[in-house]
Amino acid sequence: MKSEQPADKTVLSPDSKPSIPELPPGFDRRAFMMRSALFGATAVITGCAAPTEQQVAATPPPPAPAVPPLSEDLDVVKKSKGPVMTTLDEFYKVGPGPSSSHTIGPMRITYDFYQRCTKLPADQLAKVTGLKVHLFGSLSATGKGHGTERAALAGIIGKEPATVEPEFLDSLAAKPDQTFPVKIGDKTLTMSLKDIVYDEAKGNFPHPNTMTCKLMGGDTVLYEQEYYSVGGGFIEWKGYQPPKKGQPKYPYSTMQELQAHAVKNKLSVAQLVMANEVAVSGKSEAEINAFIDKIHTAMVNIVKAGLKAPQSTLPGPIKLKTKAGDVYTRAMDDKYERQRGLGVVAAYALAGSEENARGHLVVTAPTGGSAGVMPALVYVLGEGGRNLPKEKIRDGFLAAAAVGYLCKHNATLSGAEGGCQAEIGVASAMGAALIAQAHDFDHQVVANAAESSLQHHLGMTCDPVAGFVQVPCIERCAFGAVKAWTGFMIASNEIPTNRRVDFDTTVSAMALTAKEMNTKYKETSEGGLAVSVVLC
Repeated sequence: MKSEQPADKTVLSPDSKPSIPELPPGFDRRAFMMRSALFGATAVITGCAAPTEQQVAATPPPPAPAVPPLSEDLDVVKKSKGPVMTTLDEFYKVGPGPSSSHTIGPMRITYDFYQRCTKLPADQLAKVTGLKVHLFGSLSATGKGHGTERAALAGIIGKEPATVEPEFLDSLAAKPDQTFPVKIGDKTLTMSLKDIVYDEAKGNFPHPNTMTCKLMGGDTVLYEQEYYSVGGGFIEWKGYQPPKKGQPKYPYSTMQELQAHAVKNKLSVAQLVMANEVAVSGKSEAEINAFIDKIHTAMVNIVKAGLKAPQSTLPGPIKLKTKAGDVYTRAMDDKYERQRGLGVVAAYALAGSEENARGHLVVTAPTGGSAGVMPALVYVLGEGGRNLPKEKIRDGFLAAAAVGYLCKHNATLSGAEGGCQAEIGVASAMGAALIAQAHDFDHQVVANAAESSLQHHLGMTCDPVAGFVQVPCIERCAFGAVKAWTGFMIASNEIPTNRRVDFDTTVSAMALTAKEMNTKYKETSEGGLAVSVVLC
């Protein structure tokens, strides 16, 4: 007996073909079909109405924008021509999330500008009527999602990243019309978020994260300074001259050079980095260890805070629910021990990254967007898991720093310059080096672990939905932490000299990929997930 098909379903016979929408004139068939499928899929996922064929046809992909080169005048470019000179207190910085380049950097910049203004001649200050901050490039394109204007205002009124209260930044978001007195000379100015201007997002800027700060006398600019937030909370300005430092005891600009010193002098990576820290910074080993312990404590507290926080909805239009605590609780109940460990590492990373998304204090390691990776691994090596001695974790911090230094030196740490490979990728490589060194593996295993983790992030885009450091950033921290552990496991179990690709080659590949990557995927929210996820 022949059964009848339900009236609301279409049955295709073997010879029938699905209906293909009419192709709009002048539109590539494959591109049209792909975009139709993409819009339809996102409509199903989000519950939003799918666009009509005419709407799909009316929104062709934008042309690929040209990638402006970095200015040769930037110190971050010049530094690649000498040995690594970065120090721990420059690299590991405490500050508010969600982005080291979009919050910590701008806050440091405006704080610096205010300090400069207070030192100007009295006759110049007598003419002052106001202060203006202009944001360009990526800071303008995604600054609202990062809270860049709040960070910039906080710096102007005297707040510093390491000590600013997250509640203060939250209050600016909740009450954007607040005003604050700022004393310059004999004048007291009234500052508000209106004095932070989102300026041109497109242009041939010296760096994708460019800012100008202006001291105004009516319509006249009395004093102006151009600044650059170059990634990881590092800042420069037009005419920047780096501070004077000592010379490294074991100068290196590549991992190969670092390893050659380690072999010749029979040193671990941690011992070599410590010797250079003392020589370059002028600090004692005790002072350097005290700083590492301070950063260690901060990272542990960040993870604990994220795990304890009740489930909530993060600020912004995505309406993303937090889940670190739930993932941790369910992972701990997992009957499979190895699977439990994987879930716990992921939960720790989610906890740190969710704290970043809340705008709470995090540690750049190397950036705010990747601020969940290293804390997760530090915590799981210590009281949150393996209970390694503090001295071993200190060694891990030093080896991780060497990896981060080399990525900064020969490539970039900035999502606006190199995509997410420069943030999560570098954080994962640092994490792998941390684990290997903390377990006393030699320099080759440390280098191989870092290489493996970085290699498998090459090409990763920075495409934050709605400009907020939430999707895909939060879960990417969890994947970065897990990949770091995977990189370590492979490196510690293989024959080290059999590795075909070395760390320096992979860093060079990251730098090349960064140069060739379309600017839509460099923290501009113009491509990838940023335009594929439909927000209703």
